[in-house]
Amino acid sequence: MIHELADVQTENIGEGTNVWQYCVILKDAEIGDNCNINFNVFIENDVIIGNNVTIKSGVQLWDGLRVSDDVFIGPNVTFTNDNIPRSKKYPLSFQQTILEKGASIGANSTIVAGNVIGAFSFIGAGSVVTKSTTPFSVWYGNPAVKKGYITRDGIILNEEHKDKFGNIYKLINGEPILI
Repeated sequence: MIHELADVQTENIGEGTNVWQYCVILKDAEIGDNCNINFNVFIENDVIIGNNVTIKSGVQLWDGLRVSDDVFIGPNVTFTNDNIPRSKKYPLSFQQTILEKGASIGANSTIVAGNVIGAFSFIGAGSVVTKSTTPFSVWYGNPAVKKGYITRDGIILNEEHKDKFGNIYKLINGEPILI
């Protein structure tokens, strides 16, 4: 479903994807299946979005952004693609930022260009991410720092790999597993 008030120039949109009103999607953008592109989202040309991605309102996805499957991008998340921007002076290419499978980025966070947000990692609301994050990690603050871990199912763990009930998890290939 593409809302009649959206300006969608690309034909590269997968089945079951919804694009809501006041979105602008440029002609070379690629969007997978079963995505939800909320109200007032802008997507530039050199952007690739996987399947089952949710992008909440007020987000702009700039050239160089790569969004893997099952990613959640909260409202008003800001991405950059040029670490030294100048008016009317464009780099030969924009820096690539990668959001790996299952990552979640909280509302009003800023993701600085050139970083990788690790698989299933969680970025807390309002965070400023200035470096790459590891898979299954929890980051928040300004600048964002690692505060713990998160399971594939969204259970937050402290640095000692314990959940709020005291259950202990073991990292197996970087993923927290209940022991």
